[in-house]
Amino acid sequence: MIKIAWHPLYAHPLPEGHRFPMLKYELIPEQLLYEGTIDQGNLFTPELVDEEIILLTHQNKYWEQLRDLTLPAKEQRRIGFPLNAQLLERELRITQGTIDGTGFAIESGIAFNVAGGTHHAGSNWGEGFCLLNDQAIAANYLLNKKIANRILIIDLDVHQGNGTAEIFQNESRVFTFSMHGDKNFPFRKEVSNLDVPLDDNLEDDAYLSLLETNLKIAFEKSDPEFVFYLSGVDVLSTDKLGKLSLSKSACKERDRMVLETCKNKGRPLQVSMGGGYSTHIKDIVDAHCNTYRLAFDLYS
Repeated sequence: MIKIAWHPLYAHPLPEGHRFPMLKYELIPEQLLYEGTIDQGNLFTPELVDEEIILLTHQNKYWEQLRDLTLPAKEQRRIGFPLNAQLLERELRITQGTIDGTGFAIESGIAFNVAGGTHHAGSNWGEGFCLLNDQAIAANYLLNKKIANRILIIDLDVHQGNGTAEIFQNESRVFTFSMHGDKNFPFRKEVSNLDVPLDDNLEDDAYLSLLETNLKIAFEKSDPEFVFYLSGVDVLSTDKLGKLSLSKSACKERDRMVLETCKNKGRPLQVSMGGGYSTHIKDIVDAHCNTYRLAFDLYS
C-alpha cells in the first residue's frame, strides 16, 4: 500500500502574507480522498523526529537555537517568518514523515509526504521558509543505519536545492541533482553534483528534453539504491515566483519520467511536495495531485 505522511499541523497558518500557500497541505489529501485516489488507510501521522537524527545533518548550535527558540532575529528573517513552537513542531513532524516514508518506500516502491522538500535549509542555517532539511536528514538516516549506501536526490523545484547541495558537498554516497531557474532564488547558488540552470520562460519541450538527458546522467553517475524526489509545482507558467512557462501537462510528464524511471529500475522512491505559488489554489492542488495519481497508476 502506498503510504502518505500528513498531519493537521502541516496546514498550520503562518503569519499574514504566508497563509495562502499553506492551504494546499489541507486540500491535497481532501481532494485525493474525495476523488477516491486514496482512502484513510493510505495516510499516516508522523511523530516528532529525534534530536540525534537531526544532528546527523544539522550543526549543534543551529539546532539548539531552533529547539530553544533563540535563533537570532537576523536568522529568522532569512527563514522568512518568526520562529515559534508550533512551526518548529510542524517541521519536526514533516521530517519524521519523510524518514518514515523511506521505510514505506522500501516496502511498496514509493511513499509520499504531503509537505516537505525543505531544501533551502543548510547544515547551519534556515532559509526560504525551511527550518530543517527533511530529505537530507532522511538520507543521512539511511546512510547511518546502513539501509542504503548510494542515494540520489532529484530536486525539480524551480528553486535550487542549495541547502541540500551544501549538506552533501563532501559526501560521495549522496548524489544531488537540481534543475532550477538560473536567475531565481536563491541568488547565491551552492554546487550540486549535477546542476541544470534554466532560462526564464523555458517552455515544455525544452524542459522535458533537458530532464530526459540529465535524469539519465544522474542515474548513471549515482547508481542509487534509494531515491528522493522533490516535486515542486512552482515550475508552472501560472506560478507567481517560478519564472518558467510549463503547462500542467508538462509538469505531469516530468513526474511520470521520474516515477517510471525509479519503478523500472526497481529503486525505492520517497517524494516530498516542495513549492507551488500559483495565483489560483486549484492549479497548485491539481498539479500536486497529479503526482499522486501517477503513482497509484504505476505502483498499484
